[in-house]
Amino acid sequence: MPRKSMESLTESMFYVLMAFCQKPMCGIDVADYIDERTKGRLQIGPATLYTILSKFEKERYIVEIHVEGRKRTYRITERGLKAYKEEVERLKSCLYDAENAAKEQEG
Repeated sequence: MPRKSMESLTESMFYVLMAFCQKPMCGIDVADYIDERTKGRLQIGPATLYTILSKFEKERYIVEIHVEGRKRTYRITERGLKAYKEEVERLKSCLYDAENAAKEQEG
């Protein structure tokens, strides 16, 4: 069965929401946060980032709070925080299942 839009987040989407959980940010701040947090493992390009920001704004996960020239600053909404926390729980369940499967395989 196909997933509904925003039912689960891609890795990039997850890290974008994680960034906004820290504080309001503009796009470049988000990209820098992700690069630093993942020690360069996940690098998000401008096209991907701005597509995610647009989708998150449309879904009301983030809201624009300040515009200075082309620089737009966003903050996470309650809806976005809820989506982030739900994804954290989904990922924890995935890890739990994987760890149990590995234990069963061992013995």
